[in-house]
Amino acid sequence: MSTTTAQAGTSGAGQGEAMATKIRGGGAGPVRHRRDRLSRHNLAGWLFSTPFLVLFLTFMAFPIVATLLMSFTDFGLRDVTDPLSAQFVGLDNYTKLFQDEKFVKALFNTAYFVVLGVPLTIGTGLAAAVLLNSGIDRMRTFFRVGFYAPVVTAIVAVAVIWRFVLDPSEGLIASLGHQLGFRTPDFLGSEALAMPSLIVMAVWRNMGSAMVLFLAGLQAIPTEVREAARIDGAGIFQEFRRITVPLLRPTMLYVAVMTTIGFLNVFEEPFVMTDGGPSDSTLTISLDMYREGFDFFHMGYASAMAYVLFVVVLAITTLQLRLLKDKTS
Repeated sequence: MSTTTAQAGTSGAGQGEAMATKIRGGGAGPVRHRRDRLSRHNLAGWLFSTPFLVLFLTFMAFPIVATLLMSFTDFGLRDVTDPLSAQFVGLDNYTKLFQDEKFVKALFNTAYFVVLGVPLTIGTGLAAAVLLNSGIDRMRTFFRVGFYAPVVTAIVAVAVIWRFVLDPSEGLIASLGHQLGFRTPDFLGSEALAMPSLIVMAVWRNMGSAMVLFLAGLQAIPTEVREAARIDGAGIFQEFRRITVPLLRPTMLYVAVMTTIGFLNVFEEPFVMTDGGPSDSTLTISLDMYREGFDFFHMGYASAMAYVLFVVVLAITTLQLRLLKDKTS
């Protein structure tokens, strides 16, 4: 009897082990299947990303690294055919920058352009969005298209129009002033008025982007919140201050960061309108960098300018994110 019992126990143990092995194998099958499927998905994703990666590495990553290395050399026109012949100068290009009066002036002009242009762009874009969202009932689509049209218009066409408008002899403003009996100043030929004129043009051209983003943010605000504020007796300005502005802070953060980056890289407006004049009063970092690199072929020096501008953009953007993100969280 004991032998029979032992055999039965051994048989039961063997069946238990076989069942456990089957369970483990059955559990490993779905896990292995999920891993294989995930691997196939990853492989498909990398295959679809390959064209972008090739283009990015070829036209973005390689020039970025090459420019960084070039900024530590005296790379010039003579080194184009043999880049390895450029002499390593260390940090000389960077130290020369802040001893260069023209670059310092370009840095100041760029800061002036940003400090005035960014708030004006945000303010006018927000005002236009509020009016289109609630204040204008008729021809709303017409005004939206009209405000946004300068954004998608080529900068050369915009510059030609504005040069005609601001021309001191035959421009639109000069003609209106002549009819009204007063003489208009030379907006683009005056050191005091040239940069403000470019700022006005830049604000007019870029406010459409801010308007579209603010309009999307306004339409995302629940109507129940506005109705509750009105029931509580809030006026138009109180509603705007207490409801609209706080709920629009994430949108304001995005608009502020993107507008600041664009204005720090300003190039087309002074290049087409004034060529940096008069007396370098509209010279910006990007325009000075273009001149050094492609007019004078001081490419190592221009590369150092590019990375100084990169650091400035990075620092200001990081500061904006830290200051505004706390209020939007």
